Amino acid sequence: MILQGKRVALPSAPVVHHQFEAHAAATPDAVAVVHAGRATTYAELDARANRFAHFLAARGHGRGAKVGVCLDYSADMLVAILGTLKAGAAYVPLDPAYPATRLQLLLGQVPGLALIVASPATAAMVESADVEVVDLEQLSGHLAALPATSPGTDVTGDDVCYAVFTSGSTGTPKLTAVRHEGWFNLMNWLKIEYGLHSGSHNLVVSAFGFDLSQRALMTPLFCGATQYLLASRNFDAMMAYRILTEHDIRVVHCASSTLYVLVDWETARGGDALTRLDYVLFGGEALKAERLTDWARRAGNTCTLLHQYGVAECTDVATSYDLAGHRPGEQDIPPVGTPAYNTDIHLLDEELRHVAPGEQGEICIAGAGVGGGYLNAGPENRKFTTIEVDGEPLRIYRTGDRGRINETGDLVVLGRIDAQVKVRGMRIDPTDIERALARLDGVREAAVAVTHTSAGEAELTAFIVPAGDDLAEDDVRARLLRTLPRNMVPARFLTIARLPLSPHGKVDRAALANDLRDRYAASGTAA
Repeated sequence: MILQGKRVALPSAPVVHHQFEAHAAATPDAVAVVHAGRATTYAELDARANRFAHFLAARGHGRGAKVGVCLDYSADMLVAILGTLKAGAAYVPLDPAYPATRLQLLLGQVPGLALIVASPATAAMVESADVEVVDLEQLSGHLAALPATSPGTDVTGDDVCYAVFTSGSTGTPKLTAVRHEGWFNLMNWLKIEYGLHSGSHNLVVSAFGFDLSQRALMTPLFCGATQYLLASRNFDAMMAYRILTEHDIRVVHCASSTLYVLVDWETARGGDALTRLDYVLFGGEALKAERLTDWARRAGNTCTLLHQYGVAECTDVATSYDLAGHRPGEQDIPPVGTPAYNTDIHLLDEELRHVAPGEQGEICIAGAGVGGGYLNAGPENRKFTTIEVDGEPLRIYRTGDRGRINETGDLVVLGRIDAQVKVRGMRIDPTDIERALARLDGVREAAVAVTHTSAGEAELTAFIVPAGDDLAEDDVRARLLRTLPRNMVPARFLTIARLPLSPHGKVDRAALANDLRDRYAASGTAA
């Protein structure tokens, strides 16, 4: 089974920063970025990025080089990113919100790291790296003497523009390379398909290390719009909502769980900043549509919710679906839609053969968005492989996700192939249980984690955030048994105030499992 995206011609050199440069030339006085109340114009940002590009070139860090960026959200971050791209190099996000030990682990996974851009607030976090660490503020005098014009480096669509870390089944973070062609294709699709323009101002709400944040950072500059940045290292719902209220923000990219937080914030305060947006583009985890239904149906809500699917290895987004078209039924899973431009979805069986219509298969992505592979992983690169279609070889990425095509021709993601666990002799995907729990009255949201008995046997624990009063465990279990087989009903149901989020804005299941172990360790019983 194949879903094909629309074919759209790309320029001979589909290079992202060229679009930014065109806007800087056409509208130099337009505001490119706002941070902590300070506005930077396109002309100012372009000149600063050009000077940094010349700085990199003078040190020999051009095409093929990798430049680490360990900065808090700021205009300097965009200077470092754009300057790196202009020099022909690729940037690597090193998120200062990560613990120091995590950053040290990541630094050891970047082959051929050229240098790191940091600040006085972040330099100590990357001092273990065996490369030069530079501070743009301290370099300001030296940079001011460099040309403010573009270095004119020859960059192609096949060159790597950034490399981002993604967790893997081996436990070692993988560094996946994204090509300019894929990134350009993604932003070009967003611009054309959804009519983004110079007024499509954006607010970044996700962590810098997240793959989603890379397109959230660059898309407004690709369209000639203004980028607003939070003056906070970690997501701050109050600050984010204040900026949405006070400025003409039109677009937000975020993980699903971050959207729930923003919707809750607006609902509790009776605001309308979210409802006045043009678009929220979200995804990254299984959608709990029930969390959004009441808000989405509010009178006067003009915000379009785009439920999207993709992976970091394939430039973050492969498909998109306007959630307004979803009519939930008892067992329905919200679709993730149809492919982006120049992108195809192949559903394959274990032998890499296409499954028949209506059947489940592994979701494999082909097209412009397929990245350059893992830079620090050998065997893992087998996920990038080649199949034959109509007698021709086709490069694909095997996502490891299960999916099917529904009757309307939209992709539905069913869960991870490797997320299935064996409980009492049966293979179970915890996501299926979370969906069933979310449909129960009185359940605001839920997450299911795999835990183990004292004998080492796997079992399931459900963490439930109630919509009102605490729920009785026996009642939840009884109601769940009406829709799920007994072997899929969790052994424990724990009520919690809120689900913890990772720095990327997704539900942190590891934190839930650790919390459970701590609870039972304190009580002297086995988790």
